[in-house]
Amino acid sequence: MKTQFLSKTASGVLCMLLIMMSSYSQESPKLNDAEIASVAVVANKIDIDYANIAMKKSKNVEVIEFAKTMVADHNAIIKMATELVTKLGVVPKDNKMSQSLMTQAKETTNKLNAAEGKAFDKLYITNEVAYHQAVIDVVKNVLIPQSQNAELKKLLETALPILETHLGHAKMAQKTIVK
Repeated sequence: MKTQFLSKTASGVLCMLLIMMSSYSQESPKLNDAEIASVAVVANKIDIDYANIAMKKSKNVEVIEFAKTMVADHNAIIKMATELVTKLGVVPKDNKMSQSLMTQAKETTNKLNAAEGKAFDKLYITNEVAYHQAVIDVVKNVLIPQSQNAELKKLLETALPILETHLGHAKMAQKTIVK
């Protein structure tokens, strides 16, 4: 029963993000660089928030270590993004996509905060798999293609392998945590 809930939750996160991104693309097919910067920073901050919850709630060493990596790596990406937008004089601009990410993050945060013990660990790591897959898809299919500034595009291309590594680690952890 719990596995079905976790599977539905992860599928829900992934579907929600993919639907949100594709419907957003249909409504407004073009993001400017300031909006792309906002989406990138928001997506990274969300995963840091999830990781901070995991570090407080989990007793599982694998989950805690994964969460620490998420905090360190996503903070590094935010730092690079902040340095770049400062250099370029770009102010990240809130938009429908970043707002939708925040809305979904609130729902996920509530679910993470409500879960305890092994159920929390399963929910967290399952969410990490779904979230990273969805973010990778958006970076590849929306943010990189729409970036006008070469340096912003390069930053997103640099972040992509980091996100893919996170996804790989989350999937490996998921095999042992979600049994």
